Amino acid sequence: MTSGFTQHDPSRQIRAPRGPQRSAKSWQTEAPLRMLMNNLDPEVAERPEDLVVYGGTGRAARSWEAYDAIVETLKDLEEDETLLVQSGKPVGVLRTNTWAPRVLIANSNLVGDWATWPEFRRLEAEGLMMYGQMTAGSWIYIATQGILQGTFETFAAIGRKRFKNTLAGTLTLTGGCGGMGGAQPLAVTLNGGAVLIVDVSEERLRRRKSKRYLDEVETDLETALAKVTAAKQEQRALSVGYVGNAAEVFPDLLQRQKAGEVSFDIVTDQTSAHDPLSYLPVDYTVEEWQSAAEEDPTGFTKKAQESMARHVEAMVGFQDLGAEVFDYGNSIRDEARAAGYQRAFDFPGFVPAYIRPLFCEGLGPFRWVALSGDPEDIRVTDEAIKELFPENKHLHTWIDAAAEYVEFEGLPARICWLGYGERHKAGLLFNRLVAEGKVKAPIVIGRDHLDSGSVASPYRETEAMLDGSDAVADWPLLNALTAASSGATWVSIHHGGGVGIGRSIHAGQVGVADGTELAAAKLEALLTNDPATGVIRHVDAGYERAAQVSAERGVRIPMSPAG
Repeated sequence: MTSGFTQHDPSRQIRAPRGPQRSAKSWQTEAPLRMLMNNLDPEVAERPEDLVVYGGTGRAARSWEAYDAIVETLKDLEEDETLLVQSGKPVGVLRTNTWAPRVLIANSNLVGDWATWPEFRRLEAEGLMMYGQMTAGSWIYIATQGILQGTFETFAAIGRKRFKNTLAGTLTLTGGCGGMGGAQPLAVTLNGGAVLIVDVSEERLRRRKSKRYLDEVETDLETALAKVTAAKQEQRALSVGYVGNAAEVFPDLLQRQKAGEVSFDIVTDQTSAHDPLSYLPVDYTVEEWQSAAEEDPTGFTKKAQESMARHVEAMVGFQDLGAEVFDYGNSIRDEARAAGYQRAFDFPGFVPAYIRPLFCEGLGPFRWVALSGDPEDIRVTDEAIKELFPENKHLHTWIDAAAEYVEFEGLPARICWLGYGERHKAGLLFNRLVAEGKVKAPIVIGRDHLDSGSVASPYRETEAMLDGSDAVADWPLLNALTAASSGATWVSIHHGGGVGIGRSIHAGQVGVADGTELAAAKLEALLTNDPATGVIRHVDAGYERAAQVSAERGVRIPMSPAG
């Protein structure tokens, strides 16, 4: 019976195996096994005892019973079999072929009229569904580093747009320092800026400090402001975390800015606003949070939305004063609008504001993980990537900064952004490194679902598309089908992600460089075709740069604007 499924088990301690010895029958099944386990490593997951990886509710498996069944199935899976996983529960094994994915995953997908938080929560309570976020339920989360470069690229774009290519001498205000938001302070300081980040959880802030994503933690607002203001004046990079509720702190700081006491240049937010139960209203303490949300989810949601409205109203106020203000994709604007705040969408989302030109080139997240567990394997791949793309100085700057500042959490991993025509070259290079024994075990290659052609999300990745096709979800479905037919080791289709139920459909893919000729052929096809869907999607929407890229790089489009 599904009602007997266990989600909370504090006795469970999961850590992925390291080294060249397998417990599964092939590396194509050992890889998803290790990555599932890595998602639940205490260094990686927010609440591993609850199977929650990040985002408040994003799980790796529906229950501990389902997790155990997935692990045992992967150990016995043959090289021509495919495991089907429905919202975190293994439901079948099919005989397919060696080119087919070893795992196919679908998470949180609801039919349109039923795609609401109350319906999802009803099904979740019955043990019929789980929330997969993006990379939680697709087993390719690499902790905070996974979002770091995207956040770095966003703040770099702001520097180019407003501040002479650097954030030195600027001060950023933001909220949320959890699994996704925790990348913000380091992303700002790597771009030379100072930042004050507000979070209700001192534990979360101190965890980010221990991993060197955050410089300092303060519980006194005056002290925190003095530190970041001095850093701004001295054009010095510094990140300070302040323990407080953004819905209270942002309005207070807005009044201080109006009085001339402080000056924020950039304002954003990455609290877990996509799920109102994961956003703490000002009416409750951290200690009351969980019980209040469980006892009255409807009333809690209303209070959370009211607090979000205060939060967003303050952000609009900063924009009125001349600050660069943007939504980082957590649906906080729509939740504020639901509470009755009419100006919630006065500031843009980060994709239309800064990232869409990159998407037009098929540029997006390319991440890899060393299954050996040896950080030296990442050092070898870092150097190989730089040699592969010697002219890409921006990429070199990022790789060098990541090598210096990013502390590995769980299996050693790296991320960078590569475009169409680049990703497959990196995949083939890594496969050669494995074949030649220059790394100690195979390498997993994946990405975030936040990519140029893999998501329909009108409040984030596809906000304000040129042709008005923001909500067309055919594209991520085509992306997943393309990945499944191009040699991906596992493929996933999710609903909700970082913006919440009813607001997005998105797809993920992962390949494995195991050093074989078959892996090389699959990686070349997969890592060529996956970003190609992003170029195609933006050509179809009418973006001139995407049409140029398709013509220059040979992406075949039957109804091309160029004829």
